[in-house]
Amino acid sequence: MAISGRAVALALCGVAFVLVSPAPGLTLVLVNLLIVVLVAADVAFAGAVRTISFSRSGPTATRLGQPVPLVLAVTNNGTRTVRAQVRDAWSPSAGAQPRVHRVVVPAGERRFLETMLTPTRRGDRTPFRITVRTLGPLGLAGRQGRHHSPWRLRVLPPFTSRRALPAALARLREVEGEVAIRGAGAGSEFDSLRDYVIGDDVRLIDWRTTARRGAVVVRAFRPERDRRVVCVLDTGRTSAGRVGDTPRLDHALDAALLLTAVALRAGDRVSLIAHDSVPRATLPGSHDQAYLARVSDVMAGLEPAIVEADHTGIVTSVLRATSRRSLVVLFTELAPAVIEEGLLPALGTLTARHTVIVAALRDPRLDELAAGRDSVRAVHTAAAAEQTRMRRRELVETLRQRGVEVVDAPPASYAAAVTDTYLTLKSLGRL
Repeated sequence: MAISGRAVALALCGVAFVLVSPAPGLTLVLVNLLIVVLVAADVAFAGAVRTISFSRSGPTATRLGQPVPLVLAVTNNGTRTVRAQVRDAWSPSAGAQPRVHRVVVPAGERRFLETMLTPTRRGDRTPFRITVRTLGPLGLAGRQGRHHSPWRLRVLPPFTSRRALPAALARLREVEGEVAIRGAGAGSEFDSLRDYVIGDDVRLIDWRTTARRGAVVVRAFRPERDRRVVCVLDTGRTSAGRVGDTPRLDHALDAALLLTAVALRAGDRVSLIAHDSVPRATLPGSHDQAYLARVSDVMAGLEPAIVEADHTGIVTSVLRATSRRSLVVLFTELAPAVIEEGLLPALGTLTARHTVIVAALRDPRLDELAAGRDSVRAVHTAAAAEQTRMRRRELVETLRQRGVEVVDAPPASYAAAVTDTYLTLKSLGRL
């Protein structure tokens, strides 16, 4: 049973009546009896909660931050009209609005309630329960019960770097249209024949066609398609750190999505590995355009683990994922504990078989602190920030000496910088 605000107001009126009554004892009994009778009658005439059924419809996936409408169908299977308040409870991160619906459902009919979800976190969002309160004709009291109507909304990464996709695809077309000054055995595939221009390698002259046309013709090559790209996400403790208001892992997911979209358009085979102390997700390689949706779906459930990443295990997972020479893009942090103690001891095995990019996110706040000179405290903070920046530069140089390409970029250009490095390596025939 549920009591409404009207019943409380009626009780207060009864108290006032008792206070001014010449026979307060008798009046109190009569007032209480009247309230009990009215409340009992209201409960008796209220619509039954058990005869109400619920069902849901709407999208099952959305991007982070994008509003999505879900429809809750309320069916009255009873014989009385139901005047109800329906509270459709979701977790706070689902951003459900409104929280409470008011609805009148005649007997045997159905009504539809729309709840707008604006998720603030990735992953699966499910409803908790539906609480229904039906009131009687007087609005004093009614019945209350709980229902469950299961649903799952998968919240995918926002893919904010999508805005950089047109520029990246334009660069890809330039790379594929460039004349590779390499022979057919140097990892290029034949594209077309064209007239000789000064500076072309004479080894590319097609003598048979030259003799037939009476003009010097050379073979043009383009970078091979169907290369291998392996995106490796370090989901260890450093990925939980925030740059701005966003975890490092989410920045890495965004950059990996842009890289995947461009590599798939280039005809390359992309695979995904998420690993900290143990593998969290492994997606086999594919060059199908629908693969991007599968990558987003897997990324939706990834969360940082507060453990140290096992880089030996990461290398082992990469070697299991691909036996052919591939481009391995490791999304991690440029920190001494990560690079010197974790990655470097295991790096030799990886660079011997694959081309490696270490993609790290640089916090712009570090540059701001390094420029501080307003006070003694700011100067000490600037000295510490500059020492950190110098240490990062040393780590970058160490990795490059080991044959690793390094991306160290701020959030605004991070995803584009990773993809540009991939395209540069592709144009040089290093994939």
